Amino acid sequence: MVYMTKTPSFTEHAETFEHLKEVRAKAIAHARIARQLAEERRELIQQLVDHGFSQADIARELGVSRQAIQKMLAL
Repeated sequence: MVYMTKTPSFTEHAETFEHLKEVRAKAIAHARIARQLAEERRELIQQLVDHGFSQADIARELGVSRQAIQKMLAL
C-alpha cells in the first residue's frame, strides 16, 4: 500500500519563512560584528605586547590563560 503525503504549502507557512529569513540576517550581521571585534581585540593585545607586556600579564588581567591570548594573537 502506498501512502501519499501532502506537500506543505509555502503560503501556509509564509510567516515562519519570513521569521527564518529575519533570524538568518541577524545571525549573519552578528557574525560580521564578531569578526570585527575579534580583529580589534587582536590589535589591542598586540599593542600591549608591543609596549612590553607579556602574554601572561595580559592573560592575568583578562582572567584567561596565556594560551588563550596566544590563540587570539594567532587569528
